[in-house]
Amino acid sequence: MSENTLNQKNEALFIQLVLTFQTAAWQQMGKLKNPMSDKIEKDLNQARFSIDILDMLRAKTQGNLTENEKMFLTKAISELQLNYVAEFDKEQKEKAQKEASEAEKKSQAGKEEDKEPETKKEHKSPKREKETQKTKSKKGNEKQGKKK
Repeated sequence: MSENTLNQKNEALFIQLVLTFQTAAWQQMGKLKNPMSDKIEKDLNQARFSIDILDMLRAKTQGNLTENEKMFLTKAISELQLNYVAEFDKEQKEKAQKEASEAEKKSQAGKEEDKEPETKKEHKSPKREKETQKTKSKKGNEKQGKKK
């Protein structure tokens, strides 16, 4: 195999390696379906790991890449980083909105517990109030009688 053919093969393999991690990162950011589960799955920690691997590859291969390999890798990392930041920010906003919504619900629930609905308030008739007062005074008299 000639050196030129070997270099072409290695370039194709390098680009395939980059594509593997790039595709994984897109899936982990929820931008592509996972072909195994046929579902959109999101794991930003894994996406960050895949991007970090590509960044490490760039650092370790610095000075040893063809111009085509270098451009491909740099573009892939840049696109992934921009999308990662956007997804991370979106996730943080969603969490903040969810927490605010839950706090509002708890606040509303607390306010409703403090209020006693009109239907539950007990209205005593004048006759019943007199009976209650008589019962209280009888009990008071009985207590006084026991003390003497």
